[in-house]
Amino acid sequence: MDFQPTEDQKDLRAGVRDLLAGRYGHDALRASVDSGVSVDRALWRELGGAGFFALRLPESEGGVGLGLPEAVLVFEEAGRALVPGPLVATHLAAGVVPGAAAGTAVVSAFDLGGPLVAHLGDADAVLGASGVPAGEPVRSVDPLTPLHRVAVAGDSSAYREVGALLTAALQLGSALRTVELAVRYAGEREQFGQPIGAFQAVKHLCARMLVRAEVARTAVYAAAVTGDAGEVAGAKLLADEAAVRGARDCLQVHGGMGFTWEADVHLHLKRAWVRAEQWRTAAQAEELLARELLGSAG
Repeated sequence: MDFQPTEDQKDLRAGVRDLLAGRYGHDALRASVDSGVSVDRALWRELGGAGFFALRLPESEGGVGLGLPEAVLVFEEAGRALVPGPLVATHLAAGVVPGAAAGTAVVSAFDLGGPLVAHLGDADAVLGASGVPAGEPVRSVDPLTPLHRVAVAGDSSAYREVGALLTAALQLGSALRTVELAVRYAGEREQFGQPIGAFQAVKHLCARMLVRAEVARTAVYAAAVTGDAGEVAGAKLLADEAAVRGARDCLQVHGGMGFTWEADVHLHLKRAWVRAEQWRTAAQAEELLARELLGSAG
């Protein structure tokens, strides 16, 4: 088995990385944080024009006609760049909500469980609801993921598996990016006349981050190929852990600098916390996997 991306898939990933580096680099990310604008409509339309949301829509319906493996690669890059907004919900809404495929509509979803909806204030539609329900703002740990509490929760369970997998891909991209940030800082920051990356404790932190991210990458890619619910649950579980623990370890490598507002580490950690609650939580994934194991044992 050749479990490697094809040349076309590699080119797709590289193209999306270049697009996001030029359109949503570090300065743009920090500008979003400073302004509090979590959904840039112009960027949304650019992503739509590049086929981000219509990637899995059949060509006969105006889409790109690709599959879940390609979508996972694209969402991995979006997670790496910390692009804010309801990317997963808008992608799932392509072909369902007018304008979603082209990026002219912003679509959110009931993906947090209960009555919470992310990006409700920017949404033109909400998956699992008729129209856009009214909501009361609640405080969010992530400055670029505004939350609202609505009176009645909708049902977006029909989109749960793909939503969980694409969210896992976002988490994977963030985990891989925090590995890069930690290794770079460990090579630049000096103490006692040498880079801190020369110290065994720092090496171990970076190594553990890399192992968790690569294990999660394997699980996410495998689930994209099979589409199996159990494998999707396992991928989400591993990707959430890689993103959250990776961001914490990255913060540890940065030391006191990592706790400052100027460092991007806290943004990865806060986004990872929110995504860990979207589509399928750790507890839900563990319950699903436990049921599958009990079923296979019987």
